[in-house]
Amino acid sequence: MNLDFINALKDLEKEKGISIDVLLKAIEHALHTAYRKNFGSAQSARIEISRDTGEIRVFAKRTAASVVQDSILEISLEDAVEIDPEAKEGDLLEVEVTPRDFGRIAAQAAKQVVVQQIREAERGLIYEEFLSREGDIVNGIVRRQEAKNIFIDLGRAEAVLLPSEQIINEKYNRGERIKTYLNEVKNTTKGPQILVSRTHPGLLKRLFELEVPEIFEGIVEIKAVAREPGMRSKIAVYSRDDNVDSIGACVGPKGMRVQAIVNELKGEKIDIVKWDSEQREFIANALSPAKVVSVKLEEKEKAARVTVPDHQLSLAIGKEGQNARLAARLTGWKIDIKSESQVEPPIEQEDLPEGQEVNS
Repeated sequence: MNLDFINALKDLEKEKGISIDVLLKAIEHALHTAYRKNFGSAQSARIEISRDTGEIRVFAKRTAASVVQDSILEISLEDAVEIDPEAKEGDLLEVEVTPRDFGRIAAQAAKQVVVQQIREAERGLIYEEFLSREGDIVNGIVRRQEAKNIFIDLGRAEAVLLPSEQIINEKYNRGERIKTYLNEVKNTTKGPQILVSRTHPGLLKRLFELEVPEIFEGIVEIKAVAREPGMRSKIAVYSRDDNVDSIGACVGPKGMRVQAIVNELKGEKIDIVKWDSEQREFIANALSPAKVVSVKLEEKEKAARVTVPDHQLSLAIGKEGQNARLAARLTGWKIDIKSESQVEPPIEQEDLPEGQEVNS
């Protein structure tokens, strides 16, 4: 090794982001193993590579002895004094023992280490990069399918879309560009495993953040999201600025913003409702597009008794209860919906004799 090798490592540091110190320490470790293998394991050796010149030196610990019986483990007292004038018999000294042909062994070991370190460093960098992006949207290209798992090329890495995270009846064609929600990043022995989702509620939230500037800027806030992936979703929004309509901002001019999200989700219907701190109002809004007559809350059970006009009952409940189910998830309340005719009418007060007053 020489100065050119050090310069090559410095270039590698700039290109791959791998610290030269990390590389040199790994090479020193590999050379230590190679030295013990080729020159005997009895020695306690230390490898040192100059950070400036690339020169390799091998040091071993030897005991100072007046009579040397084992040249591998001992050094004569005379030689010991040359290294350390205060050395005495029995002292342990570090002596340079660099073999003449160690350069060839070093070159082979260094090559293997650099290749391995580049691979491991790239895995580490990819892991850190995508770990920091958990909960965000990643763009990729569908590459292949194996045992119902969809593999997506993210550029520097490959993500896996498991069957449980796929939208029912959604097709993933090879070469198709797709947005997914980065659900989890695992650090495995084979490198980072990136798990993505098309069903996570966070995907819908992030899509709105991308499409709606008012959300990105914090003017409009997404308070809650409820999804039945591929079918229908509800999203509750709130505006911090009285001059900005939260629903209008999400819908966009001529519905362009929400339509872009619907297209990305392959036709999933999206209800955008206004969040309200008053729970009765919020529950009524959540049942949109149905109109609500009244909402009665049972705080202990966190249940809401909702009354709707007779002709709105099926709309409020939705197909197979979907609208009511999504509204319940969105608000966090159990919702019982009845039509006006189903609600028991109040007991009518009997006519009182003329002039008689009701005691309050």
